[in-house]
Amino acid sequence: MAADLSQIVKAYDVRGVVPDQWDETLAGLFGAAFAEVTGAAAIVVGHDMRPSSPGLSRAFARGAAERGVDVTEIGLCSTDQLYYASGALNLPGAMFTASHNPAQYNGIKMCRAGAAPVGQDTGLAEIRELVERRLAEGAPEPAAATGTLTTRDTLEDYAAHLRSLVDLTSIRPLKVVVDAGNGMGGHTVPTVFAGLPLTLVPMYFELDGTFPNHEANPLDPANIVDLQKRVPAEGADLGIAFDGDADRCFVVDENGDPVSPSAITALVAARELARNGGEGTVIHNLITSRTVPEVVRENGGTPVRTRVGHSFIKAEMARSGAIFGGEHSAHYYFKDFWNADTGMLAALHVLAALGGQDAPLSSLVAQYDRYAGSGEINSTVADQAARLAAVRAAYEDRPGVTLDELDGLTVAAADWWFNVRPSNTEPLLRLNAEARDAATMAEIRDAALAIIRA
Repeated sequence: MAADLSQIVKAYDVRGVVPDQWDETLAGLFGAAFAEVTGAAAIVVGHDMRPSSPGLSRAFARGAAERGVDVTEIGLCSTDQLYYASGALNLPGAMFTASHNPAQYNGIKMCRAGAAPVGQDTGLAEIRELVERRLAEGAPEPAAATGTLTTRDTLEDYAAHLRSLVDLTSIRPLKVVVDAGNGMGGHTVPTVFAGLPLTLVPMYFELDGTFPNHEANPLDPANIVDLQKRVPAEGADLGIAFDGDADRCFVVDENGDPVSPSAITALVAARELARNGGEGTVIHNLITSRTVPEVVRENGGTPVRTRVGHSFIKAEMARSGAIFGGEHSAHYYFKDFWNADTGMLAALHVLAALGGQDAPLSSLVAQYDRYAGSGEINSTVADQAARLAAVRAAYEDRPGVTLDELDGLTVAAADWWFNVRPSNTEPLLRLNAEARDAATMAEIRDAALAIIRA
């Protein structure tokens, strides 16, 4: 096919419409290029439940095997299960998924041995260049000795590893509603939760990559409405929603009210610091709540602020030796999980924290929810740089206000802050604001929006 790789090779992964933008032939070329760029003798490959995933995954595996690389195929898995396999087997890995994108999309998330990320600066650009060369010149002859294709089931080992990282043996019985969104949580949750003192109420556990019930993106409020209704209707203690490839989790309390990912980050950070003797570095991106660095310091840790994006979090995790990292997007990263993100491990921490005391989840998380936040608000603008400059001009001379440009522009005062950052792919500016109280937050939010949208 005539492929435009600039449209499908993103900052952190490959993603596009199948078969319009890419197909199994192209997947095979990506497999060969991945094998060459990593220089590995063996790799591991897995896939989600999308209709196109098995064929694309197998084509990738064959492409790698033709370069002489042995391939372990773990079949249906969540993205963090693929990271587990990469870490436990110490092999580069490739996961076929488009996360929460609609059914016609698919993609590849790639990592080096030990689940180390592959992005534009860590191998993805070289992979793209090799694929483009092969599209122009034709594929090379297969290696003299082609690699083997073997299958391996890692689900039980993945589940056992997660349970070894969180003590759930003495928690009180809990009733939990889980919305898998017809994604890979329906595959992993029953095994991970097996044997725990939990009454599981499953929602949309049937693996169906056409997503017949709702989009598998729990950050969109429309996609957790069913869960919010079901939790109080069942008299459950909490609800958990996973995205399509089950590497992110979102939590609602016993009343069906959403718990912010920042509150979950703070809660898990406190637990991980306690598990590490009350010391350690915790990473958070710059649009998580101020609660997060406060809680980290209160529990003896050192907070480190990063740009938005998992490549920045993972790089800083590795550089600083951080024990944990969290993002506003419900990605949670653990040193004991090869610095990779796993929503399932975060969910187990929430269950352990809730089950280890008698208060309801709403009371437990109140201590981690200290500020009023706007959530992310997008504005379409003609000139991103000009509008950012206008915001800077409006605030740079105000007493008691500081500005920094770690990622876009952050404007901060004693009791409030906001960040405005440009989208890398659309003509948008993204605003996040937070203040000590809702009235101040609304005032700060509206003032910033007035400048952005002028």
